[in-house]
Amino acid sequence: MLEPPKSPAISLLISPSWEDYALIDSGNGLKLERYGSYTFIRPEPQAIWHPTLEERKWKTAHATFVPTREESGGHWQFHRPIESTWTMSYKELKFIAQTTPGRHLGVFPEQAPHWDWIKEQVRAAGRRVRVLNLFGYTGLASLAAAQAGAVVTHVDASKKAIQWARQNQSLSGLDSSSIRWIVDDALKYVQREIRRGVRYEAILLDPPKFGRGPSGEVWEFFELFPLLIEACQAVLSPQPVFILVTAYAIRASALSLYYSLQEILSGYKGVTTCGELAIQEVNAHRLISLAIYTRWSFHG
Repeated sequence: MLEPPKSPAISLLISPSWEDYALIDSGNGLKLERYGSYTFIRPEPQAIWHPTLEERKWKTAHATFVPTREESGGHWQFHRPIESTWTMSYKELKFIAQTTPGRHLGVFPEQAPHWDWIKEQVRAAGRRVRVLNLFGYTGLASLAAAQAGAVVTHVDASKKAIQWARQNQSLSGLDSSSIRWIVDDALKYVQREIRRGVRYEAILLDPPKFGRGPSGEVWEFFELFPLLIEACQAVLSPQPVFILVTAYAIRASALSLYYSLQEILSGYKGVTTCGELAIQEVNAHRLISLAIYTRWSFHG
């Protein structure tokens, strides 16, 4: 009787290297975080436990995000004055943070292990690596790749996000020619690259659960991700270096991403891993999982 194939191990990634960010405490459906010099209270449905710090510690926060009944709606309540924008850093990366209507602040700290991994893969390649970053947002993954020597094409449907990413590029001291900035619908852009015969050694994918393109195109993860991952296969170089897929707020496990990536890379030698991105509290050391990921690398 044949043994069943070995199931992939699911890894939990956290970053111990942050200085400008900290998850101070969490509980009662909220999290207390520090971004640079400022502290914020934001919703966190997974925090079904009780906070460990006293209430007076939470009351020192600079601002609280108050959600509406809609999943992404809400507004900020400011308790203490803060600058409209401020600068943060992670290792060699420098970037702008600010409050936004969508509760985010321009950086997803749990993605720091990915930035480190991207740099490692680019440097290990020992050759020119062309990176395609889809749904690139404020560009920190693009900056990490460019700092390691890659040539990056960064695609996002939001012109505002691209402008923010350009500012981050300047703050990090990167040459303006190291990253090509494209405002476009991700799927349509990749389909055009297929027709143009363009190929990339590395692809980064961070698709939202739902979104809209610059011309009103509707993105729905479960409907369009299979099409996008197939299209990415067609623009992949015959000698690829790495692929990274991250997903937020979807009703799926890391295994969903793992098997979709395995399918398009069945003819390549390399290592595929999957798991979750998490942040860890400073005091109680509890972990909050925020995203799922899968990544493949020729170099392991």
